[in-house]
Amino acid sequence: MTPLNKIILVIAGPTAVGKTDLCINLAKKFNTVIISSDSRQFFQEINIGTAKPSKEELDMVPHYFIGNKSIHDHYDVRSYEIEALSCIGDLFKRKDLLLLTGGSGLYTDAVVNGLDEMPIIAPEIRQELNLLFVKEGIAPLQEMLKKLDPDYYENVDLQNPQRLIRALEVCQGTGKAFSEFRVRKKVKRPFKTIKIALNRDREELYQRIDSRMDKMIADGLFIEAEEMYPFKNRNALNTVGYKEIFGYLEGEYDKDEAIRLLKRNSRRYAKRQVTWLKRDEAYHWFHPDDINGILSLVQDYRA
Repeated sequence: MTPLNKIILVIAGPTAVGKTDLCINLAKKFNTVIISSDSRQFFQEINIGTAKPSKEELDMVPHYFIGNKSIHDHYDVRSYEIEALSCIGDLFKRKDLLLLTGGSGLYTDAVVNGLDEMPIIAPEIRQELNLLFVKEGIAPLQEMLKKLDPDYYENVDLQNPQRLIRALEVCQGTGKAFSEFRVRKKVKRPFKTIKIALNRDREELYQRIDSRMDKMIADGLFIEAEEMYPFKNRNALNTVGYKEIFGYLEGEYDKDEAIRLLKRNSRRYAKRQVTWLKRDEAYHWFHPDDINGILSLVQDYRA
């Protein structure tokens, strides 16, 4: 096959929807591998709170970009794009179809469509914004973005300081809204892409989120977060699943409240993930149990 006959099968969807089980089943059926685009699962030190596949699941089919970085490494979406495309090129030498999966829509888009070119900003602006975040937390960043770029404010993960700071430094450094630079001009890749988005009834999804959080806690999430507490300002740990426990460790609230926040914020995160995916009309929506429907769709693309 020529490169243009190669296929990336994207499996996206909100947290706890069932991506891992489905991808393993699909990888077995297609005799292929799984490439993770989940920006939280890159880091080797954090496992429970990122819902990494278990060792047994990882052993079932080859996985790439899981536990391959340290929380102490500087790693961003541009670095991932370069490394993932290199890996994909090597894998396509022996595979005709690859699975790309994760809950991080930005990282998936980087592989499939490429990233927008952004202006170079004076480093002092980022330093000031980082200092503001360290001193006063995330709320001032959220308020600034709401004023400077309300369009991006409605779409960004408001709990992700790295993305807020990136948008704000562009706003402050150029005098223009960050969203003006997000032209979403697609880069032509040497492969075809099939985009699958998974979803469940909202009540069913939220019950799965709550149940998975209970299991994470039983498996030692609070212990893992306590071990990571000295590094709480690392970008990798500014995420749902750890921040709520850091607040508990700092005495802001009790453990029951931390658990309530863990579940609530996970549900909110899932809602934002679905909103992100629905902006892209290329996605075909399926229930995770409809593997036959997905196989049929892939067969049509390959015909």
